[in-house]
Amino acid sequence: MINTLQFENGCFYHIYNRGNNSGIIFKEDANFLYFLILLKKHISPIAEIYTYCLLNNHFHLLIKIKENEDNKVKYEQSFSNLFNAYAKAYNKKYNRTGKLFEERFKKIKIDDEFYLTELIYYIHANPQKHGILKDFRDYKYSSYNTIISSKPTVLSRDEVIKWFGGLSFFIEYHLDRHVKLSYDKLAEFDI
Repeated sequence: MINTLQFENGCFYHIYNRGNNSGIIFKEDANFLYFLILLKKHISPIAEIYTYCLLNNHFHLLIKIKENEDNKVKYEQSFSNLFNAYAKAYNKKYNRTGKLFEERFKKIKIDDEFYLTELIYYIHANPQKHGILKDFRDYKYSSYNTIISSKPTVLSRDEVIKWFGGLSFFIEYHLDRHVKLSYDKLAEFDI
């Protein structure tokens, strides 16, 4: 269920939104990169960023609100600042006016461990689910490859890997689900 209440300290949230009328919100590499810069600037002070996936017309984030924050209004304001800054820059760059995002972002509080595990995979597999490419592991605007790398990152990589019981289990879980997703797609064409 979509949570319309305020963010709570120490809780996980699935944050998502899409372009107005399902329109494009990321046209080129620079757009994706700028959104990630703004995500780091506005959200990392108030939340741990676990996973993300940015597609042309929508995005998904998995965050955990930090325990040490007291001002709950600050959470909402941080997200508003992120989306407003991105929309203003996008509109200016492409000489457009009006709403970029369909509506206010959606958030779902995650309090089920199985759902959290599935959500991490779901966010990473989103490009494959939408037919952008055959293997989500090849998509460059998701957190999957950052998590399996050793490059510096603002992501809570260690916590994600620990959640799965180690890097090899993280990779294995994604691979098992990838094979199932590919098989399910093939099964749709079974006669």
